[in-house]
Amino acid sequence: MKKNSDEVKLTKKDLNKAYLRWQFFCLSAQNFERMMALAFTHTVGPILEKLYKDDPEEIKNGLKRHMQFFNTEPQLGTIIPGIVIALEEARAKGQEITEELIVSTKNALMGPFAGLGDSIIVGTYIPILLSIALGMSKGGSPMGAIFYALVYLGTMIPLRYLLFMKGYELGLSAAENFLAKGLTSKVSQALNTIGLIVIGGVSAQFIKAPVALIYKTGEMEVSIQAILDSIMPKMLPLTIVLSVWYLIDKRKWTVGKVFLGLFVLAAVFVFLGIF
Repeated sequence: MKKNSDEVKLTKKDLNKAYLRWQFFCLSAQNFERMMALAFTHTVGPILEKLYKDDPEEIKNGLKRHMQFFNTEPQLGTIIPGIVIALEEARAKGQEITEELIVSTKNALMGPFAGLGDSIIVGTYIPILLSIALGMSKGGSPMGAIFYALVYLGTMIPLRYLLFMKGYELGLSAAENFLAKGLTSKVSQALNTIGLIVIGGVSAQFIKAPVALIYKTGEMEVSIQAILDSIMPKMLPLTIVLSVWYLIDKRKWTVGKVFLGLFVLAAVFVFLGIF
């Protein structure tokens, strides 16, 4: 590749436009063959045209290399297009940045950031916000939905912008700084623990399985639900949660199959007067 004689430097405006393209299109036009590759190429396409404006063949090659399979968590993974843009700019200036380095960097980062993003955002942050929002939605109040939308967007949009720009600022070293040795596994383990605690609290609060059976002997009536609560409060909700986990994780049931099974089981129990 020939060095760009004009030493094109990307401006803040170029980076902001690239960020907005990723922000709005990162999950658009996905398919099982390339996943987020089309959105990634849409993000960096105008950048390539500016950086390699004197080398049409390099623009073509750049589009081809970014149309390869790519998939990550779109929030924390926002740092990856920032890093890649920095690498493309360095390559355009004649530095020893090969196509293989750019592609391998993307491939190496998409998995770890997907794991961290799924643990932090999907597995922990979203359930916490939803548990709060559900509590605010009692009686049909719209405040829960408003709270969730405002807080989620109010935190994710600045976070994604910061990560995108920080990725560009640090370039390849961003991965080394963010994914220091042992950090990924430690963060994931800690957040998985927090996520399980949150899911346990949400399950205890919102899963209802009241037993309607009453044991009668003479004039004495004993509630079966009261007996179960004296043994262990929320025993049946816990049993339901653990059963669902077993069916999905161990027996490989689909979510749809689990929903159908719960619906049939609830209908039978209600019909028999147990619930």
